[in-house]
Amino acid sequence: MTITYLKRGKPEADRAEDDAKTASVVASTLKDIETRGDAAVRELAVKFDKYDRESYRLSEAEIEAIIAKVSPQDLEDIKFAQEQVRNFAQAQRDSMLDIEVETLPGVILGHKNIPVQSVGCYVPGGKFPMVASAHMSVATAKVAGVPRIVACTPPFNGEPNPGVIAAMHLGGADEIYVLGGIQAVGAMALGTESIAPVHLLVGPGNAFVAEAKRQLFGRVGIDLFAGPTETMVIADESAADAELCATDLLGQAEHGYNSPCVLITNSEKLASETLAEIDRILEILPTAETAKVSWQDYGEVIVCDTYDEMLQMADEIASEHVQVMTDRDDWFLENMTCYGALFLGPRTNVANGDKVIGTNHTLPTKKAGRYTGGLWVGKYLKTHSYQKVLTDEAAARIGAYGSRLCLLEGFVGHAEQCNVRVRRYGGVNVPYGAPAHLVEAAE
Repeated sequence: MTITYLKRGKPEADRAEDDAKTASVVASTLKDIETRGDAAVRELAVKFDKYDRESYRLSEAEIEAIIAKVSPQDLEDIKFAQEQVRNFAQAQRDSMLDIEVETLPGVILGHKNIPVQSVGCYVPGGKFPMVASAHMSVATAKVAGVPRIVACTPPFNGEPNPGVIAAMHLGGADEIYVLGGIQAVGAMALGTESIAPVHLLVGPGNAFVAEAKRQLFGRVGIDLFAGPTETMVIADESAADAELCATDLLGQAEHGYNSPCVLITNSEKLASETLAEIDRILEILPTAETAKVSWQDYGEVIVCDTYDEMLQMADEIASEHVQVMTDRDDWFLENMTCYGALFLGPRTNVANGDKVIGTNHTLPTKKAGRYTGGLWVGKYLKTHSYQKVLTDEAAARIGAYGSRLCLLEGFVGHAEQCNVRVRRYGGVNVPYGAPAHLVEAAE
């Protein structure tokens, strides 16, 4: 097996050191928010967002005035994108059925899918106003039937971004706050004097937002670990060229200074040409200041001998976005197991998935694709089971099995829960703490 790195990113040890520094800052900040509430949130907003106002929550009148600044074309585009997201989310919701089955005569088991009762949706926007993130979190929560949807976004150039606020409002947000970063997710999760806490946090963000969500997990639910964006291009010469590969890599590298972007190919020629094309594009890309740092520190080019090796490397890296442009795209779809979302074929691209096509763009990063998928309507639903025993015969029969199995583990009190049913509904006088044998006696 031959796997060659034509370019490597920052060593894992350096990345781990960065993560440790982030974790320390987040821990102290969350403790401050929990201790001092609104006062801490305000100090953080002024320090990091350079923004202050009497209440960070927008009034209905303010929301209407801000949305009025959105051009008709932009408003139409937002509505179109939300329609695509809602349609797919509704199809997913329709696939999640409540069930009820009779597993034995008189024994009914079932489950219900119940919406989370409150959700906090974080929409990034300090550097780029992430209009699409509002569709993905807020609109999807609405489809799931969440009764209280709170949305937070930082100011953009010193004021609420009209496009983001419009998307939040049209998506169905009940409360909109102009807050960013740790202070936003901390306030939503922990609660303050002015913000009631939520049950679930969702949405992407920078490394500090992602780490805050990780540390808050347990106090509240989270959708997934969604840190700085990642992208991978899997390509061969049959379906892709250097322009496509370079464009798809840098299209995500512009997100931030720490956005991993990886090319996996079986063509050294395509790899070398892509490296040269990236250098060319970085000379003309308006966001090159950011993309160049990501590419320099986190960009990788990997050349493999075989498609099996390409698959192996792809699953090992478990990237958030995986753009596949080969002569066997469906083979990768069938065989890949660890990723956030797949974008199959040269006509498909990550940007469409991010903004408009309808699938959710909040996806697992930092190898979390090994154990979870991305945000979807099901993340807002809790599947709760229930049981009903309808007949005396069923109560006595199940009770006898339960009695013996409880005593097998040494739980006498547990066994008595079963025994009292055997006595009452089966007419068998089981001594206290003794195993019931109704089934054998009846047979």
